Amino acid sequence: MNIKRVKGNTFCIDTGMTNIPFYKITEEKIIMLDSGWIKEREGIEQILSENNFKVESILCTHAHIDHIGNNTYLKEKYNCIISMPAYEALVCTSNVNLKLYYNSPTLLEAEKHFGHMVCETDIIISNEMNEICINDVKFKIIHTPGHSPEHICIITPDNVAYLGDALISYEVMKSAKMPYALILSEDLKSKEKLYTLKCSHYIVSHKGIYKHNEVKKLISDNIDFYENRAESIYKIIYGKMTFEEIFKTVVKKFNIPVRTQYKYFILERMLKSYVEYLNERGYLELNIEDGFLKYSKSIKEEGI
Repeated sequence: MNIKRVKGNTFCIDTGMTNIPFYKITEEKIIMLDSGWIKEREGIEQILSENNFKVESILCTHAHIDHIGNNTYLKEKYNCIISMPAYEALVCTSNVNLKLYYNSPTLLEAEKHFGHMVCETDIIISNEMNEICINDVKFKIIHTPGHSPEHICIITPDNVAYLGDALISYEVMKSAKMPYALILSEDLKSKEKLYTLKCSHYIVSHKGIYKHNEVKKLISDNIDFYENRAESIYKIIYGKMTFEEIFKTVVKKFNIPVRTQYKYFILERMLKSYVEYLNERGYLELNIEDGFLKYSKSIKEEGI
């Protein structure tokens, strides 16, 4: 792991897998933008220790396991303040809420895989808030739902935008067989919203740092990438298929290994967003046949 200076007091920790931005209040006091994955904790700890950093606050983009996995640990260690969008904060209040959000796992499985995400949020960011002042530092808030219910992007005082998971990098696009969005239609709207930003630099969590003249192409290529994945799924649907039948066909066609229940649940969530998107757009119809919900291509639509 290493530290990259982006601009001014805005830096990021390059974990190898992700970029975790932080803003320097002083040489030792920092505000982290997300806290990273629990599996990255040892490296993050080492970076903080080597630089004598004290985490004053954590400003979170959304409540996913690789973005808030160290919230509670860092809060207990540094007594730092945690800020998070309202619904994202609600998800993290208990294992029961995590089970409700992730839906498929049992309560015990939700606790096992996601229990470390339970944390106390000190400052709730509402949909009406376009900026937030933390430790006397003002950050602009851009509401970009879709990847998660209330995902936000954050602009630091250096005019650097942290986009979280609103976009993915070209590196990730090369390897991602099915990039995740909770509600794909909303996620695509949020990606289009990013065209209006005029920041000097843009940090993408997974994983890149882009200048203003580079980001518009990245936005367009992201939109095309997600829409192309939806089209690929549409093309392999034939006749009338249950979701399980679509799942089985997609796994085989995309050559995605599913060896554990946990991987199954994750893939199920990913695929569901694309199927729902096709249904919302009118490319797929959903009907009950012989007591089962089945999807079929709309008669009105011959292609996507």
